Amino acid sequence: MFFIIGFLVVVGSVVGGYMGGGGHLGVLWMPFEFVIIFGAGIGAFIIANPKPVLGGTAKSLGKLLKGSKYNKESYLELLGALYAVFRLAKSKGDLALESHVENPGESPLFQNFPKFAGDHHALEFLCDYLRLITLGTSNSHEVEAVIDAELEVHHEELHAVSGAVTTLGDSLPALGIVAAVLGVIHTMGSITEPPEVLGHLIGGALVGTFSGILMAYGLVSPMGKSLEQVFNAESRYLYCIRTGLLAHMQGYAPQVSIEFARKTLGNDVRPTFAEVEEMVQNVPTV
Repeated sequence: MFFIIGFLVVVGSVVGGYMGGGGHLGVLWMPFEFVIIFGAGIGAFIIANPKPVLGGTAKSLGKLLKGSKYNKESYLELLGALYAVFRLAKSKGDLALESHVENPGESPLFQNFPKFAGDHHALEFLCDYLRLITLGTSNSHEVEAVIDAELEVHHEELHAVSGAVTTLGDSLPALGIVAAVLGVIHTMGSITEPPEVLGHLIGGALVGTFSGILMAYGLVSPMGKSLEQVFNAESRYLYCIRTGLLAHMQGYAPQVSIEFARKTLGNDVRPTFAEVEEMVQNVPTV
């Protein structure tokens, strides 16, 4: 939503200011300039990035419109899911988790937390480490090292996508100059034409530079930054799980473990202690 609003403000400000100063909108319509700039940009993007980054970019475009899906309610539910898991493990032993982590999609434990259960990556992340616990892993420091390594790889994969989009934005002004130079070359071939024809051709060449700069700094580079923020939110969600899980492995009570996890959250998404306290009192048992 904010992405759309921001883009409309950018376009409205540029076009509105241009037309308000007496400019004619039709002069800016130079489709072949756009073909040169954006065609070359897409081609360079394909050359520069491996298949996983290309696929990740395509899959991430919807996130630009929706933004981060993690809000205060999401984290409150996550803390509830962690509390339920830790409480079950404390009361019945770690082996009681086995049936839930082997088939989390049908687990009555996770079905009580539909938003968390619907986040396939986060659910798989938690279940993978709970499975290690059921297999007898008890050294929290070793598990912490493995989790940190996984999170680092995950972070690098996500930021390869946002970085690729930002790099594309950085290249568009130069490709706009390419389009402008080609326009000037075309203009020089018509140097004997009257001034009104030459003016139209030179204006068309300058549209290439204008388009490249506008799309770079008004759309594509902000897209890369927006994706980076969405990916950072995903990483923070997994980091919250990591903190609670490690606290549980170190022997803390379930409510203390989720309090450790809660304290890692930013102020904009962190539930209060009282809200968490009220929530855990209503967490259903399995």
